[in-house]
Amino acid sequence: MEDPEERFTELYDRHYRNVLGYALLRAERQSAEDIASETFLIAWRRLAHVPEHPLPWLLAVTRNLLRKQRHLDMRQLRPVTSPPEGDVADQISERQAALDALTRLSGADAEALILTSWYGLGPAEAAKVVGCSARTFAVRLHRARRRLAGMLNPPQTVLQEQMR
Repeated sequence: MEDPEERFTELYDRHYRNVLGYALLRAERQSAEDIASETFLIAWRRLAHVPEHPLPWLLAVTRNLLRKQRHLDMRQLRPVTSPPEGDVADQISERQAALDALTRLSGADAEALILTSWYGLGPAEAAKVVGCSARTFAVRLHRARRRLAGMLNPPQTVLQEQMR
């Protein structure tokens, strides 16, 4: 069997940045760093229960810790304003327009898009993070994509079309 310290070190090295990035979407930097650290403390304590593909599990733990913090603090966490460094959005040409549209989406819509686009999770994995069925998440994701597309490409008004 694999050495627990080696397994944890690999887990931490491979996923810390993703966990921190996810926490930064919903909390100030210091709180996000604390939550990321607590996520890995929980992972260490439950190392035998961490699944083979750990990212959805880690993000679910992070999400629960964020929810717990929100409940304890009774204050609103900052909305999504910018992605973590090195995000996939850097590769798209209209990054700022996409980020602006993302901030106007509901928290659930933004989370669905972020989990699948930035973290590369499939609907079944992302469903584990948010605590719903894969089918329910797939519907949420479809609707979120449709809403985002509507914000990025608003329908032309009749007047605008007549002016062309």
